[in-house]
Amino acid sequence: MTVGIAMLVHTALGRAEQVARHWSAAGCPVVIHVDKGVPRKTYDTFVTALSDLKNVSFCARYRCEWGTWGIVAASQSASELLLASYPQIKHVYLASGSCLPLRPVQELIDYLDERPNTDFIESATTADVPWTVGGLDEERFTMHFPFSWKKRRYLFDKSVAIQRAIGLKRKMPNGIVPHMGSQWWCLSRRTLTAVLQDPERATYDRYFRHVWIPDEAYFQTLARLYSEKIESRSLTLSKFDFQGKPHIFYDDHLQLLRRSDCFVARKIWPYADRLYQAFLTDAAGAMKKTEPNPGKIDRIFSKAVERRTRGRSGLYMQSRFPNEDWENGVTAAPYSMFQGFAELFENFEPWLAKATGARVHGHLFAKDGVHYAEGQSAINGALSQSPTLRDYNSKAFLTNLIWNTRGERQCFQFGPADNQDINWRVAKDPNAQVSVITGAWAVPLFRSNLDFAEIRTIAAHLQKVESEHMDVLRSPYTKARVRIWTMAEFIEAPMEPLQGILDEIGRTKLRRLSEAPKMVDLSGFGQFLQNLKNQGMHPYLMGDFPAERGMALNQKTQRKPYLVQ
Repeated sequence: MTVGIAMLVHTALGRAEQVARHWSAAGCPVVIHVDKGVPRKTYDTFVTALSDLKNVSFCARYRCEWGTWGIVAASQSASELLLASYPQIKHVYLASGSCLPLRPVQELIDYLDERPNTDFIESATTADVPWTVGGLDEERFTMHFPFSWKKRRYLFDKSVAIQRAIGLKRKMPNGIVPHMGSQWWCLSRRTLTAVLQDPERATYDRYFRHVWIPDEAYFQTLARLYSEKIESRSLTLSKFDFQGKPHIFYDDHLQLLRRSDCFVARKIWPYADRLYQAFLTDAAGAMKKTEPNPGKIDRIFSKAVERRTRGRSGLYMQSRFPNEDWENGVTAAPYSMFQGFAELFENFEPWLAKATGARVHGHLFAKDGVHYAEGQSAINGALSQSPTLRDYNSKAFLTNLIWNTRGERQCFQFGPADNQDINWRVAKDPNAQVSVITGAWAVPLFRSNLDFAEIRTIAAHLQKVESEHMDVLRSPYTKARVRIWTMAEFIEAPMEPLQGILDEIGRTKLRRLSEAPKMVDLSGFGQFLQNLKNQGMHPYLMGDFPAERGMALNQKTQRKPYLVQ
């Protein structure tokens, strides 16, 4: 008993010749199908190179394009020639030119010799597997696909849309149940002969000719009609990424392939010299005899898919763009955003830096530039203070800042006068700690010498912007840790919220009153708000702030230089 190899080749013919010689030397007859797209001169050279091998031959050529019937026709042609030319064959193993035997071929022969009536072919109904990528499950069997998905994508999509719109559906011939699975199978002579010599083959061929990706359905479906025993798995190690594209194995995958214990692997990079030298060797240098177990390395591939689709927290990369929310965590580390605190307290930034040990910046998203801590002009990762560079992609600026400074807590000031593009990015980030004193933006206006008409215009704009920001922070989609106080309620008892903020950052309890920051002088602030009301603006974000409150607060702060509870 022996195994016949049907090899489908379309590129890297030098490597295909090397592998064909390896199969042949082990006593396996090989029939090679070369894609009709390969130039005739290249094809003739390839045939001549293998002409010294008596058990290697070539079958009729078909144009093999992904997702089309040509691949099935090529598999049929190579299989028919194998079965007709070599009556001693008991199994046919379908392989490609990029497949590489990982174990001595004699072990594969012995393994199949012990299982003469077993067919190794992945075969499952569309309802049972989540493999399909692209949205065509049952429809790939019920629609017509006359156009190439790769070369004529517009016509492909249009024909699908039209067939859906008019409800056009094809019936399964003879009531067959369509199955899907890996293209790379190993079928017994009995089953493969029954499929190729079926009286209804013309009917089945006509039907599958217009199925999408028929090479993953034709033999997988028809083998179910005749097989005595199916093991729904492939003996070829073939891994796919989350987009349905095959993983390519390189030289640094040598130990990984050894651990798989599989007989054959694909796709091998044609320039992986180390792999070809390691596996195309004699039996003594090959892997040990054991049951094929690709599941042993599934965990590694799962990790690879997770890394590609999710990546490291806060690190963005090409494979996840432009998909929104595909990041594995919006940012890389916890950080704090303060709104209204620097306006309400004197020297709030140096106080917070001293109290927490964090790096405390000013307004990173100010219109005039990036206000880094200690007046720096650039920060880790060569992030400059240029507002033009920052605003080119303000979201990326924030995530880069947190990524490049991970290990050190970052705090920054924010307000309605700043660039608001990051509002949703911060709100949806579980790493963000957002503390807001609404209406505090009015304090700098109150202390300015601007004309009151100009103040009213600016105040109306800032209040509108901050109100929209508060709607974002209060959204059900917000994942950040958000605390919002009106200015009126905050100054009633500021120590408690300040302590809560420090607790979250990791600071111990404020021990003395003198440790609290000093509040700016708010004498006359209540009357200032009343004047805004008198001018037709309603400053509602500050909370309930009576006109006399400013004087009372001023008298209290005169008795003690620091805020009281």
